[in-house]
Amino acid sequence: MALNDEPKLISGNANRPLAEQIARRMTMHRGRSIKLVDARVERFNDQEIFVEVFENVRGEDMFIIQPTSNPANDNLMELLIMSDALRRSSAARITAVIPYFGYARQDRRTKARTPITAKLVANMLTEAGIERVLTMDLHAAQIQGFFDAPVDNLYASPIFALDVEHQFRGRKEGITVVSPDVGGVARARELAQRIGCGLAIVDKRRSKPGEVAEMTVIGEVEGQTCIIVDDICDTAGTLCKAAELLVDTGAKEVHSYITHGVLSGPAVERITKSKMKSLVITDTIEPTEAVKKAKNIRIVQTAPIFAQAIMNIAQGSSVSSLFETETLDPIYEGLYPKDYAKT
Repeated sequence: MALNDEPKLISGNANRPLAEQIARRMTMHRGRSIKLVDARVERFNDQEIFVEVFENVRGEDMFIIQPTSNPANDNLMELLIMSDALRRSSAARITAVIPYFGYARQDRRTKARTPITAKLVANMLTEAGIERVLTMDLHAAQIQGFFDAPVDNLYASPIFALDVEHQFRGRKEGITVVSPDVGGVARARELAQRIGCGLAIVDKRRSKPGEVAEMTVIGEVEGQTCIIVDDICDTAGTLCKAAELLVDTGAKEVHSYITHGVLSGPAVERITKSKMKSLVITDTIEPTEAVKKAKNIRIVQTAPIFAQAIMNIAQGSSVSSLFETETLDPIYEGLYPKDYAKT
């Protein structure tokens, strides 16, 4: 049991700006200064990772903020080693706050003699001493069952709904939410229900892995403002093709809301040159300079919801309450005008 009911935050190198924003949001809510625990996470000349915690954490409720994004292996090892350091320093409980859970796309065996790496990573985290995980928009819901520990999976759709209400106020009647594949229908349907609009699907068929042979739109998109919703955008090839197909099918304009902007390789260039009017991503992965400078990419904050979730976990209160608009509105107050239209 924690000796102190105040949670303590520590961050690796994967997304320190997000960790600092979470600490600032918690400071606002708690009415007292909350700073990241003083520590160093460095590398030796041979790239071995070394962690040293400079503060006493005995009996503390510790939260490690570390997405396992690119470079996934380095960031994962940082998380494991930080957890080991805290466990050996007698922390009462260790929660891993993993805004983006890497290796989530390897969640099942798609063919013979392939690994289920998401399960392997879950085992490694548990063995390192992590007793709880807080993440956002897992690629597959079953990954929660890979852990022998509680997993709180936050959703970006309530945040996206607030943003859509603000950005498209007065124009919601002409919006259709689009899932870029059949597997993402549940995610798209949730946003469509939240903002009260129609739903369409882009059915894609692959000739071989990584290559899309054929894409078809299921649903009515002619004359509509289409909003593509997905959890991950990597190279943006499929996303840009889907946007082009929607425009060619008669969509008035196309926007995209993606939780995790991996945006590797030619992604930013493709998006900049695509027919998408805008791409909205969250800051679960620290954006590169190219992403920040892209004219049609916008970033929304996740620090408010993560800060509240951390405080709820520390206090033993509900995390699922954050999925409700009535609960989320006050958390994001100030980031969006109060008078946005709720039609």
